[in-house]
Amino acid sequence: MELIYCLIGVIVVGGIAFLAAAIRIVPEYQRLVVFRLGRCLGSRGPGLVLLIPFIDRGVRVDLREQVREIPAQTAITSDNAPISIDFLWYYKVFDPVQSVLQVANFEAAAQGIATTTLRSVIGAIMLDSVLSEREQINHALRTRLDEVTERWGVKVTNVEIREIIPPREVQEAMNRQLSAERNRRAIVTESNGTREAAINVAEGEKQAAILKAEGQKRASILIAEGEREAQLLRAEGYAAALEKIFSVANRLDSKTLTLQYFETLKSMAASPSTKYIFPMEFTSLLGDFLRLRGEQGGSAPQS
Repeated sequence: MELIYCLIGVIVVGGIAFLAAAIRIVPEYQRLVVFRLGRCLGSRGPGLVLLIPFIDRGVRVDLREQVREIPAQTAITSDNAPISIDFLWYYKVFDPVQSVLQVANFEAAAQGIATTTLRSVIGAIMLDSVLSEREQINHALRTRLDEVTERWGVKVTNVEIREIIPPREVQEAMNRQLSAERNRRAIVTESNGTREAAINVAEGEKQAAILKAEGQKRASILIAEGEREAQLLRAEGYAAALEKIFSVANRLDSKTLTLQYFETLKSMAASPSTKYIFPMEFTSLLGDFLRLRGEQGGSAPQS
């Protein structure tokens, strides 16, 4: 009886071991490359995958995008300047079968290719271009790595240079150049500001002179127009006065003029002056007046 229980226990344990060796749970981001007696059957998954124990063998491949760091590498530029560069490269497996069949360890192989490719790319570029054209270097590295890793079923998605360390003497020269460039820009900016200020002042003075001349011109025009209108008004007044005098003079007779002379003489007599001036017409007017008085007196008795 005990032997039977032992056999049952062995069978149960063997069944559990068989199931454990046969069942594989593959996540969504992984694939299982299955080999049966050394022959590749392709990739399986995701989900539940059944294998024949001791006959099938599975290799897991992660399909997620991965990032790896390339340690600092010393490269020589085309102008013989040694620089230290480290960068990151991103990759993603798009063919799990090829990534297992075509290369034993594609990460180590890709790292070696990245190192040699970096030296090749840097060796064809001047030092100034290396420091200022990171995007072009990243693109060149990604393109060359992708050409090699594509046959492994791996896609290089991006390459990013993280740090470039030039030699100390180059750094010192760069610092001096940067200081000189900043001083030059400051001087240029200051001179541009001074020039613009002078231009603005000159423009202001020109505009002020123009406005002043325009004001004087308008003032002169207004003064001339005022004087012209005043002269016209005075002339019109003189003409009206002369017309009035002429009209009144046409209505006056010799008697009225004589009486006006007498009024004038009366005013002159009231003056404290001892010298009197008589117009030449006064004697003739006085004779006419006496003659008229005599005629009036002689005709009176007859009436």
